[in-house]
Amino acid sequence: MTRLNDVSLPVLHRSVAAGPTRPAAVDRRGAVRVEGASKVYGDAGSAVPALDHLDLDVAPGSFVCVLGASGCGKSTLLNLVAGLDRPSAGRISVEGRTSLMFQDAALYPWLTAARAVELPLRLDGMGRDARRARVRELLELVHLGDFAGKRPHELSGGMRQRVALARALGQRTDVLLMDEPFGALDAMTRDTLHDEVERIWQQSGISVLFVTHNVREAVRLGDRVVLLSSRPGRVIAEFPVAIERPRRIDSPAVATLAATITDQLRAEVSRHGDH
Repeated sequence: MTRLNDVSLPVLHRSVAAGPTRPAAVDRRGAVRVEGASKVYGDAGSAVPALDHLDLDVAPGSFVCVLGASGCGKSTLLNLVAGLDRPSAGRISVEGRTSLMFQDAALYPWLTAARAVELPLRLDGMGRDARRARVRELLELVHLGDFAGKRPHELSGGMRQRVALARALGQRTDVLLMDEPFGALDAMTRDTLHDEVERIWQQSGISVLFVTHNVREAVRLGDRVVLLSSRPGRVIAEFPVAIERPRRIDSPAVATLAATITDQLRAEVSRHGDH
């Protein structure tokens, strides 16, 4: 079921496969398993492969960041996990409910922050008193309790993204899918939101699958960084991040690992002639 830019699944387990379904091998909520997933757009004469036999696991409660060159299928991967599209081949299993947060907050200009967060709750059938209490809780969670009555034009870019984050979390999310949500923000605002996302993730225990072009952002946030090949996307390397939290994006440890990942990403881009 699609609501605004948040995709919620009304069941606690979902499995999507290109062919006949099989019993899922997922034990706990908040887990994602992608097994041999391929996605091809177009017909045989003009087919464009986006993903090619991609395998990826996201353990419950983990924070996984996905990196890759433009056009490597990162957003396609999120759309498949969210249930917005089906793989051409392979299988995707999700344990729990997902919500998807895009780079653009996509708020209705006539709705206040509180109404924006409340709308999907109302569409989900939550009672008036319960949803208003939940909205207050969510806005406090993203430090916007004093801005409930503000409309998008009265909020900064970072505040609008906080509203979008509250809206996504309001879907009783087990797996939060984030598609470059901070790419258009200035460095200081982005750094502040990194802190907020990390705090909320640790408090809530949800799983996060985070797509970004920013290597340091991936190392700053992730338990694990997954590097995709140029199109069609497949996993070519994984980097566990054993740096103690909280992290700073400009810390020597983050910079060192980011440099290692960047070298491999550049080699991949150069091999395929991408710019």
